[in-house]
Amino acid sequence: MTSSSQPTAAIRPFQPGDLNHLLPLNTAAVPAVNELTAEEMLDLINQALICLVAEVDGTPAGFLLCIGDGTDYSSLNYKWLSEKVSNFAYTDRICVDESRRGLKIGEKLYRALFEHFEDTGRSFVCEVNSRPPNPGSLRFHQRLGFEEIGTADHGEKAVVFLRKPPATANAGAAE
Repeated sequence: MTSSSQPTAAIRPFQPGDLNHLLPLNTAAVPAVNELTAEEMLDLINQALICLVAEVDGTPAGFLLCIGDGTDYSSLNYKWLSEKVSNFAYTDRICVDESRRGLKIGEKLYRALFEHFEDTGRSFVCEVNSRPPNPGSLRFHQRLGFEEIGTADHGEKAVVFLRKPPATANAGAAE
């Protein structure tokens, strides 16, 4: 291989030393996600179903934070989903380092999530901003098999809710 070959991302669970890398990734993704303090992010990670980290060249370059149903989480979007869907894995946020775009990190994070919860019957849910608009994220999620299940207008923000059916070993091979 030539030295111009692109690095690859390894996906792994969150480790305590990751917080100092994930917080700036989260901040850089605002307004697609809400800003968090270190304490708020750690609280979210501690109540998460799973927090996956994409590592490139030994450094976190992206993460996906997923919360399960039945959690005491005050997010308006999470509450909406909790009223409409059961047995779910909610992607509260997915953030990728701008300088690492093009390495399919977001897709790799989601594939690892789908594989982790394969054959559990959990569906995968999230929301994407429609105000301010985030058409790239909407296309990305639709490409992964998410479909619209509703909308909500929260005043300065509006969102589209998306759902992907549960992953099964058979369905994963067809994707």
